[in-house]
Formats: sequence, structure tokens, C-alpha cells
Amino acid sequence: MTSAAETIAKDANSSFTVLKTLSNEQRSQALQAIHDGLKENKERILAANKLDMEHAQSNANFSASLVKRLDLSNSGKFDSMLSGILDVKDLEDPVGKVNLARKIDEGLNLYRVTVPIGVLLIIFEARPEVIANITALAIKSGNSAILKGGKESYQTFKVMSEVVNEILATKTDVPSHAIQLIESRKEVGDLLSQDKYIDLVIPRGSNALVRNIKDNTKIPVLGHADGICSIYVDKEFDLKKATRIVVDSKTNYPAGCNAVEQLLINKDISKENIQAIIQSLIDAKVTLHVTPEVKEIIAQESEFIKDTVEDSFDKEYLSFDISVALVDSVEAAIQHINIHSSKHTDSIITENKANAEKFLKGVDSGGVYWNASTRFADGFRYGFGTEVGISTNKIHARGPVGLEGLMSYQYQLRGNGHIVGEYVGGGGKKVFVHEDLDATKVEL
Repeated sequence: MTSAAETIAKDANSSFTVLKTLSNEQRSQALQAIHDGLKENKERILAANKLDMEHAQSNANFSASLVKRLDLSNSGKFDSMLSGILDVKDLEDPVGKVNLARKIDEGLNLYRVTVPIGVLLIIFEARPEVIANITALAIKSGNSAILKGGKESYQTFKVMSEVVNEILATKTDVPSHAIQLIESRKEVGDLLSQDKYIDLVIPRGSNALVRNIKDNTKIPVLGHADGICSIYVDKEFDLKKATRIVVDSKTNYPAGCNAVEQLLINKDISKENIQAIIQSLIDAKVTLHVTPEVKEIIAQESEFIKDTVEDSFDKEYLSFDISVALVDSVEAAIQHINIHSSKHTDSIITENKANAEKFLKGVDSGGVYWNASTRFADGFRYGFGTEVGISTNKIHARGPVGLEGLMSYQYQLRGNGHIVGEYVGGGGKKVFVHEDLDATKVEL
């Protein structure tokens, strides 16, 4: 007997077969229709979101960072979500780009062409805007998607699901099962076993969620379990830049996975300048978890100063907290980060180009910055329109994952009755590498 999860996965796979053949115009028109439908239902969606917020705020088990991520009305998040859909709509078509062409024989041409990955399973907690983000990126890239939201966003998810499902079914050429939004938690475990039909799982949520998914599926998983980001302040630095960047990285949105969680300061920086950096964080009401060496330099009592504990440099606070230590050099900072970071995003503040280049090459993370806030690690800020998430993987996509990260490629060989029995060539000649060419229009 076919299970509900298998039916969902098979429908998504069948829809993918159709979706990937649609033109860019058809896929983009669908995004415009989804944008318009969500905009028309803004009041209804925010009313549902208010119910979720009230429930979350009364639940002692929900952290402050989770509640903040849940709020769609906060700081124009709803309007930003809508803008993200249009940004994705207006991006170049990622499907069918030729990035290699080779003449194998006279009249026999080989092309490497970008194609969508297939069926995506996205499981997320809080963040109801993920529905719009993933829907936009999936349709634009020609991928089918199955979305499962967390119980904390149930009311918002339910209303947005109804809107998206109705729009797809009545106003677009996209197959109705290309985007499926499931509300039941029961199907998740079964979906994780549907490796015959589902090509990639993308979890967005807590460490526990991501680790649980990685432990319970054979399907490739794209994501990150932690967002332990670091900033190293080098000996040759600009104090104004340092305080601006560190404070922004910590306080702009501390619940984000790209917020800085540990600060490393070169031990040869003057005591006065170290105190100034520390004070800038205290003034921003950030609690500093400091090593004994740092505490000795601070030389003051404050409710915002605490001692480090054993796991202080392996912790994602997601709050107004940061761990602080002194290091001997840029090399020591690189070593510390590569041991303790989660390979998400790390930054160096320095005016020394050689040290900056060493840091950029030496730190093994998806994003490595020079004199910039870690909060820039975001698909929207990278110009991707939006993102499906941040990947700390090294294979395939890395860092903020937009359209390009949802593409694979295939080799297309176009001939005219060619057979290997008559072939005496030696692998052909590469003619060009250009991602904007269409294999059907290229003459070799």
C-alpha cells in the first residue's frame, strides 16, 4: 500500500518532469502571481501570524530568538519577503546555460548544460517567510519542492499554504504538485526515506533539527547545524572600523545564524584600544564571556562581564552574548577559528593586506570577510534575491544558497548518426566556456 509520504514524493517528482520544461517566462509569471496573491492576503496572513506569536510568547519552551524569527510583522519582514519574490523573478534564467562545449567529431558536439537538481524537501522551524523564499527559488530554478513548517508557525503556514496552492492551481502553468506544503508532522519521517523520489533535503532551524535529519536519511542534506561566527581584530587595525563592525555583527540581529559569537583580539593591541572595543559592546548591552587575560585588561566590574566556561568558544548564543579571547597572531586566530567555528562566516579586521590575505586563504569557512560585518552572509545581500539557507558543506553549494546552488548539470551530446565503432578521435577540442550560451543555438 502506498503511504501518504510516498504519494507526496511521487507527485513532486512527476511535477518536476513538467516544471523543468517550462520557459523562463512561464516560471517568472508564476512568481508574479504568487507575489500578488500573498500581497492581497497580507492582513489575513498577519492575523494568523499574530496567533502564532501569542502562542509562542506564552510558551516557556520557546526561546526569545525563536519568537523573534517567527514574527512576520517585525521590521517590514512581510514586505521584504514579497520583494524577495520579485527579485528572484527578475534574475537571469539559471536553466540551460552552457558552461562547456567541445567538438568531439565532425557534426558531433558535446555540451555541459545547467539543469535543476530535482525534488527538494525543505523542513524548517519558525521563519514563515521561508515558504515564499523557497517557493520562489524552486520555481525559478525548475525544481519541485515539498515544504514542512514547524508547529510554532502552524497558523501562518496554513494560511500561506492555502494562498500558494490556490494560485498555482488557478493562475499559473506550474503543475499544482510542484510546490507542496504539508502541515502534518507524521509524514516527515516517511519523507526522509523517499530517496527514490527526493533528491535533496534542506533543513532550516535548530541544531537539534538539523542533526536529527542528518542522522535519519540517506538523501543528501544541504545545511548547517551551527552558526558559530568569529571576528579577529588584528594588531594593525582601525578602531572606528572595529567597533562598528563588531557591534553590528553582534547586535543587528543576534538571533541570526550570521551573528558573531566569538571575538578574538590580538594581544599586542594597546590596553586602551582593547578596552574601547570591549566598552563598545557593553554600551550596546552585550554580555561578554571573557578569558582571565581579557578580564584583567578590562579591570572593571560590570553586569555585562562574565567568565568563560569550557564550551564558551563552541557555543551559538543567538542572543546578546559573545565570547572574547586574546590571541598571539593572525596564524593563531586562523587555528582557533578552524577548530572552533562551524565553517559558516568569519571576519578579520585589519589594515594589513598581507595578514588579510592570509586570513582569507587560511580560514576554512563558507564565507571569509575582510573589514566587514558577518551579517552580510545572506542570499539577499549577495544579490541572490533570497536564499534556501546557508550551507557549511564543501561539496556542491557553500555559503548562502540561491538559484545557482539549486542547479546541477548534465552532458548533452548532439550528433547525426555517429557510432563509436567508426570514431577515431582523441577526445575533441574545447571550443569555449561561457555560461550564457544556449546549446541549441551554438555552432561548433
